[in-house]
Amino acid sequence: LQLVESGGGLVQPGGSLRLSCTTSDFPFNYYAWAWFRQAPGKGREGVSWITSTGEGADYADSVKGRFTISKDDAENTVYLQMNNLTPEDTAVYYCAAAYSDSAGGRLDEYEYWGQGTQVTVSP
Repeated sequence: LQLVESGGGLVQPGGSLRLSCTTSDFPFNYYAWAWFRQAPGKGREGVSWITSTGEGADYADSVKGRFTISKDDAENTVYLQMNNLTPEDTAVYYCAAAYSDSAGGRLDEYEYWGQGTQVTVSP
């Protein structure tokens, strides 16, 4: 089972990026989805998570009001729109899937992981 992330890159502070995570390996809407990130020298942390229906979502306090998670079942893709980026958002971002209607921000809730995409916020 493969999750493939894309959309990372280098952006200036205040800029925006949209990350995408797609898979063709299983029924997309049977799973809850999340984005995690891992900054250099730090543990992996939950950024945002969304229910299998897409009707419920939540965010880490550090990104509330700046990031938006969404999913497109027709495209088998989950997105993370990131606005007003700061250097503190620099990290490798991972998407994750849980065989559940909903899951939260804990790593152990998710069975499947992407390979990660680097986001660097720097002047």
